[in-house]
Amino acid sequence: MSAYGDIPTTVQTIKAGAEDFLTKPVTKDRLLKTIERALDRYEAARAQDDRISFIRTLFAQLTPRERQVFDLLVRGRPHKQISHDLGISERTVKLHRHQLVEKLKARSLADLAVIAERLGLFHESDGTTPGGMELRRAKQSASSPAT
Repeated sequence: MSAYGDIPTTVQTIKAGAEDFLTKPVTKDRLLKTIERALDRYEAARAQDDRISFIRTLFAQLTPRERQVFDLLVRGRPHKQISHDLGISERTVKLHRHQLVEKLKARSLADLAVIAERLGLFHESDGTTPGGMELRRAKQSASSPAT
């Protein structure tokens, strides 16, 4: 809140994280609504942090082999390629995938990809974004009604 509402100060304040920039005099109603919005935003950010913390806890319980399978699955690799790359059978890959879904409380491959993204396991700069065609198809099929 300030008596001076010039544009540069307002922009700087908002960029610094302020919910709003109020110039005096401020009505009680507007001040309370601004505080309410700030509290709502804080609660949403805290809830998101809690969800990510929960996911990290679940992810930490994976075995090293499950992490390898997870990494390849969310990058869109088919079971056959994963089995070849890791020197295990396709049936074992499917078993690990089932365990991943169970341990991470996911419903689908698309959920696993979302988990990987939320954990920051993909980076645009090194080309490891989970954007392969296989993954896009998995996401689309997960969101469209079954035929």
